[in-house]
Amino acid sequence: MAMMHKSGGQYNAAEPLFERALAIGEKSPTPDRANLASILNALAELYDIRGAHALSEQAYLRALAIREEALGPDHLDLATTLNDLALFYKLRDQYDKAEPLYKRALAMRRKLLGDEHLLIADSLSHLAIQYKAQKRYAQAEPLLARALAIREKILGRDHIDVATNLNSLAGNYYYLAQYALAEPLFARALAIREKQLGPNHYDVAVTLNDLAALYKAQIRFDAAEPLYQRALAVWEKALGSDHPRVAASLVSLASLQSEQGRYARAEPLLKRALAIRERTLGSEHQDVAKSLNSLAELYREQGYYALAEPLYKRALAIREKATGSNYSDVAESLNNLAILHHTRGQYAEAASMFKRALSIHEKFLGSDHPDVATNLSNLAQVYYNQAQYPEAEALLRRALAIREKALGPDHPDVATALNGMAVLHGDLKKYEQQEPLLLRARAIWEKAYGPHHPNVAQALGNLAALYRIQGRYDAAEPLELRALAIREAALGPDHPDVARSLVGIASLYREQRQFAQAEQFELRALEVRQNPSAWSICVSPRA
Repeated sequence: MAMMHKSGGQYNAAEPLFERALAIGEKSPTPDRANLASILNALAELYDIRGAHALSEQAYLRALAIREEALGPDHLDLATTLNDLALFYKLRDQYDKAEPLYKRALAMRRKLLGDEHLLIADSLSHLAIQYKAQKRYAQAEPLLARALAIREKILGRDHIDVATNLNSLAGNYYYLAQYALAEPLFARALAIREKQLGPNHYDVAVTLNDLAALYKAQIRFDAAEPLYQRALAVWEKALGSDHPRVAASLVSLASLQSEQGRYARAEPLLKRALAIRERTLGSEHQDVAKSLNSLAELYREQGYYALAEPLYKRALAIREKATGSNYSDVAESLNNLAILHHTRGQYAEAASMFKRALSIHEKFLGSDHPDVATNLSNLAQVYYNQAQYPEAEALLRRALAIREKALGPDHPDVATALNGMAVLHGDLKKYEQQEPLLLRARAIWEKAYGPHHPNVAQALGNLAALYRIQGRYDAAEPLELRALAIREAALGPDHPDVARSLVGIASLYREQRQFAQAEQFELRALEVRQNPSAWSICVSPRA
C-alpha cells in the first residue's frame, strides 16, 4: 500500500505507512535486513521531497549501513544505495561527498558486471552529470561518450535511452561552446525521440528547448524561436497551461526576446511564468525565486532599478530562508543584487555582496570553479570603477587562470576574461600588453561563435579603440565598420551596442577632422539611444 501511494505521488499518505512498516520490521526478532534497507531508502526519498533533508540523509546512511552489513562490500543493491545517497549530496552542492560515492558504485558494478553492461553506462552517466553540475565538462565528456557507446552496442542506435545519452553529451558540448559537435547530436536525439515517442512527447520538447538554446547562443534567433515556441506548445498540451515546466519554457522564450531587446514581449512571458510558479508551487519556492530574478533582470536591463530591487531582494530572502537551500542559488542572488548596486555607483554595497557570493562559491564549489571566476571578475569591476587598478588586475588574472584551467584555453569565457584584462591595460596605457589580449579574445570568439557574433564585434570595437588611441586610423576604420555591421545584423538597428559602434566610428572621423561624416554617425547614435530598448548594463548577471 505504501509503495502504491508513493508511485501515485501521494507522498503524505505513503510516509506514515513506510514509517510503520519500518517500526514493525525493526521490532521483529528476525528482521529482514534487505527489506528494512528498502524501506529506509523509500523514506529517504519521501523526506527529501517534503524538504526534511536531515531526516533524508539519516535514512540513506542507515540504508547504506544495513546493506553493507547484510550484503557485504560488493553487491548491486549496495551500488544503488550509493548512487541514491550521491544524488542527495549532489543536489545540495556537496560534491566532495557525492563524487566518491558515485566512483565507488561504478567500481563495484564494474567488478560484478564487467565493462559492457547497461548499469555501467548508468554509473558513467551519473558521474558525468555530477561533473557537469561542477562545470567540469572536460572530465564529463569521455564518461558520456563511453556510456553512449555501451548503450548503442547493447540497445541499438535508435533506442530511446541512446537519445537521452545523446542529449546529455550534446549539452556538454554546448557548455564547452563546441557548437559544431553539439548540433548534430541534438538533431539525432530529436529524430529518435520523435520517431519513438511521437512529436508531442515531453522528452521531444526537452530536446527542442535544448537545440533552441544552442541556436540562441549562436545568435541564430530566427532558428531558435520556432523551436522554443514548439516546445512550449508541447508542454502546454501534455501538462496543462499552469504546469511549472510550462513556466520554465516561458522563461526561456522570454530570454530570447530580451536578448534581442524586445522587452515588451519578454515582460508578459516572465509575469505569466511567475504567476504559474506562485500558484502551483507556493510563494516561497525556489523556482519562484528564479522567476523573480528573471523579471528583475529584465527591469535592470532597461534601467528600471526601482522595479528590479524589491524583486531581487525577495528572491534572495526566499533562497536564504529555504530549508536545505542550494547555496549556489543564494550566491547568484547576491551577485545579481550586487550588480544592481554596482550600476547605481553604490560600490561599497556591491563589493560587500560580491565578496559574500565569492565566499559561498569558494566554500561549496571550490576555489577553482568557473563560478568563482565570475565572482572575481565582478568584484574586479568594482575595484576598476574606483580606480583601484592593482586590486582589479590581481582578481582578473586569477579569474583568467581559473577559466583556462577549468574550461580550456579556447572557451568563450576565457575570451571574456582576456577582454576584461585588455580593457584594464588600456586604461593603464599598457597598449603593448593590451593588443595581444584583444587579438586572442577575438580569435577565440570567432572560433567558437563564427565571424558574425556580437562578441566578435566587441573585440573588434576594442581593437579599433586601441588603434585610434595610437593614431592608427587606417587600421581602426575597417574594424569599427565591421563591428557595426555585425551588431546591426545580429541585434537589430536599435540595439544599444549598435549605438556604441556608431559613437566609436564618429569619434574616429572626428579625430581625423572629418566632421561631416562624424556628425552623421553621432546623429544615428542619438536616435538609437533615445529608443527605450537601448538601455543596457555591461555586467553579466547570473539568473
